[in-house]
Amino acid sequence: MSRIGKSPITIPEGVTVEIKDNVVTVKGKLGELSQNIGEIAIKNEDGTLTLERPSEAKDIRAKHGLYRALVSNMIEGVSKGWSKELELVGVGYRASNQGQKLDLALGFSHSIVLNVAPEVKIETISDKGKNPIIKLTSFDKQLVGQVAAKIRSFRAPEPYKGKGVKFVGEILRRKAGKTA
Repeated sequence: MSRIGKSPITIPEGVTVEIKDNVVTVKGKLGELSQNIGEIAIKNEDGTLTLERPSEAKDIRAKHGLYRALVSNMIEGVSKGWSKELELVGVGYRASNQGQKLDLALGFSHSIVLNVAPEVKIETISDKGKNPIIKLTSFDKQLVGQVAAKIRSFRAPEPYKGKGVKFVGEILRRKAGKTA
C-alpha cells in the first residue's frame, strides 16, 4: 500500500481545485496549473483531497503516490511558490539578466544567453568577494527544476576544484589530485 498515496492533501485558503474528466486544475494567487491523473480516483471533501486507486494493478499502484505528490506540489506551488538557487563557482564566472534573458560567462570563449520561460522569475545576485547566485522562482515546480538543470548542464561542477554551476547547499564529492 502506498503510504504517500494514502495521505490526504489539505487545500489552503485562496486555492480552488476543480476536477473534471480526470484532469485536476488548481488555481491560486500565483497562477494556474492542471494535471491529467489517469485512472486514479480523486475526491474533494471539506477542503481535503484524497486519491484512491480503483484496482491493485501494478501500474496503477505505481502511479498512486506519483499523482498524489504531483497534485500536492501543484497546490503548494500556486499558494507559496517554488524556488531554486544556483551558485557559480570559478574565477571569472558571472551571471546577469535583462528581463527573461540570462547571460552567463562560464569560462568559454563566448557568453551563453538563455531565454527563460515567462513563468519563471530570474534574479541574479553578485556581491563582491562572493560567488554569483542565480535565484529562480515560479509556481511550477517541474519548470523551475527543468530550467535549473539546464543552467547547471552548461558547466557541471568538476570533482577536483569544484568549479562550475552548482545548487546552493549541494555537497560535491571531491577527488584528490595527482600525488608526487
